[in-house]
Amino acid sequence: MINRRHIRVKVMQSVYAMQQSHNDDIVKEEKFLKHSIQKMYDLYVLNLQLLVEVQKLANKRIALAKKKILATKEELNPNTKFIDNKLINLLNESVSLEGYLELNKLNYWELDDEYVKILLDELQKSDIYEKYMNTVEDSYNVDRAFVIDFFKEIVAPNEKLADYFEDKMITWVDDIPFVNTWIVKTLNKQSPKKPFILGSLYKDNQDKIFVSDLFTKTMLNQHKYEEDIIAKTPNWEADRIADIDMIIIKMAITEFLHFPSIPSRVSINEYIELAKDYSTNKSGYFINGVLDKLAKDYLSSNQMVKIGRGLL
Repeated sequence: MINRRHIRVKVMQSVYAMQQSHNDDIVKEEKFLKHSIQKMYDLYVLNLQLLVEVQKLANKRIALAKKKILATKEELNPNTKFIDNKLINLLNESVSLEGYLELNKLNYWELDDEYVKILLDELQKSDIYEKYMNTVEDSYNVDRAFVIDFFKEIVAPNEKLADYFEDKMITWVDDIPFVNTWIVKTLNKQSPKKPFILGSLYKDNQDKIFVSDLFTKTMLNQHKYEEDIIAKTPNWEADRIADIDMIIIKMAITEFLHFPSIPSRVSINEYIELAKDYSTNKSGYFINGVLDKLAKDYLSSNQMVKIGRGLL
């Protein structure tokens, strides 16, 4: 499922897009924001299905090799360890996964099966494949470890696949690292005794609401926030503050003033981490200093009121 850190990233990107395009249609941009998050779930599902499609192609190749007129002994009696992989078979048998693919018409690997071939070829040339196929032990744990290695070492780093995903959906380029981590966690957690069931996109309805509220409240109050920021940065003109830094600070202020259940220190730490990934090397220190001053002022003036978990 998507976590709050990635929600903040998606909101930050939407705020930045609106500012750069000088667009003031908040409703339209909010719809695109929600759409891009939903499409991230599509990316997650497509990666899971890709493992199944690679296995299916391997099975087809084995079947074709057996039909050769001059088939070798190895082709007539192939090693079926990969096509018998217990974890991938759980994915293949998943009604949940198949239903989502059909409902959302995600037939990418039927239309662009060259990527399935690329990954199978790379897999079969790899050391992890050779080691796995020669492993005597037949267990779910061995199968799962292999699938995770296959994904981490061959699927996730594949540049052609990454370019393909970027061409399909521009926002996926920033989603790929998060989705890759999500995939590995999913594979690790899957039990051999239970069918594979797709989890929810959001942890709960509160996270879904958080997306809209964080975006709209930041956009609607950004000019007021800018005045507060300038007051705390007397040695800086507004245009000297990096665009991303300004957006990050405004989003944190939104959490200070409009999300009473989120502790101010949590908001500060989250946005410092965002700055490390999306802004300059020194941005974290600058943002930390500004937010710390603003939090103290908002608290003393009773503008920032925290309740429940927000008091921690």
